Amino acid sequence: MTLYRRLGIEVPIIQAPMAGVATPALAAAVSNAGGLGSLGLGASSVSASAKMIHEVRQATDHPVGVNLFVHETPMRDVVRERAWVDVLAPFFAENEMATPQQLGVPYTSFRDDPDMLAMLLELRPPVISFHFGLPSADIVSALKGVGIMLLATATNPAEAQAITEAGVDMVIAQGIEAGGHRGMFDPDAPDDELTTAVLTRRLVREARMPVIAAGGVMDGAGVVAVLKLGAVAAQLGTAFIGCVESAADEGYRAALAGPAAEHTRMTRLISGRPARALANRFTQMDTNGVSPPVYPVAYDAGKALHAAARKHREQGFGAHWAGQGAPLCRFQPAAQLMKTLIEEMRAAGWKDAVVS
Repeated sequence: MTLYRRLGIEVPIIQAPMAGVATPALAAAVSNAGGLGSLGLGASSVSASAKMIHEVRQATDHPVGVNLFVHETPMRDVVRERAWVDVLAPFFAENEMATPQQLGVPYTSFRDDPDMLAMLLELRPPVISFHFGLPSADIVSALKGVGIMLLATATNPAEAQAITEAGVDMVIAQGIEAGGHRGMFDPDAPDDELTTAVLTRRLVREARMPVIAAGGVMDGAGVVAVLKLGAVAAQLGTAFIGCVESAADEGYRAALAGPAAEHTRMTRLISGRPARALANRFTQMDTNGVSPPVYPVAYDAGKALHAAARKHREQGFGAHWAGQGAPLCRFQPAAQLMKTLIEEMRAAGWKDAVVS
């Protein structure tokens, strides 16, 4: 009941933030239907982030959460970056675009962004979640001091322990089935690739905080299944990509509805960090043993290549993140999907919570 009491939500469903895909319209629709909508701010400037928060507040009186990337400050390696650009050069040429002469850093880590912190302390979104790591103790204290509930992603028990010790309120157990970027604190560390079920159950038993299950949950029966494992809520991402309110473009939606959904791949090639995506030309690229540069520098090249290809109606270089449950995706308005999910949950034995 912790989630219900603190947020006043009616349904234990959290829409994953999905930077670049989740919109204020999507988040508001989910929250209006009783769940917790979310906005991904990690890829946005401070001004754009504030604009999204204001937009969603105009569309709903219910709580909406925001998500931030807390990755390590990238250590630049010019030689490695040049080698990666050389790997991509034939694909840029194919799409009639000059190869980038240098790569940039498209996203600033929250730990390096005091202006983002100041904006959040001013606007005070009710929930903030962290991905890729944790901010400093001072930042955690400041956010908690203004009444914000904090969540953070863990892919293993050690990360969950660090989240507990940091004073974060809840942990998101991200199983290997999940779409998008792995929330690993260290992307170069060995990954035990724990499933959502195993990780959720372990953290329910071992972590000293409520657990939210994420990865492979696509319908109401899946939500109830993770609740029975002890999770307080399920976080669904891929399930909402097909909603009309999402920002997924035509190529992304077509790939999600096609054969690629049957074959998701964990890849570093698009962004420089492990992430699960729909199979496409990018995920299947032969790099001749050359590794991409660090995140998010590699993403700068990936985004440029995708933009060039789209001009030629080539969608095979998109960052089409999706989880292993992608074939179960439904293409409908978010309000209708939420209604369907709730009906499925009730059919699977879920009892509506009494909000207090």
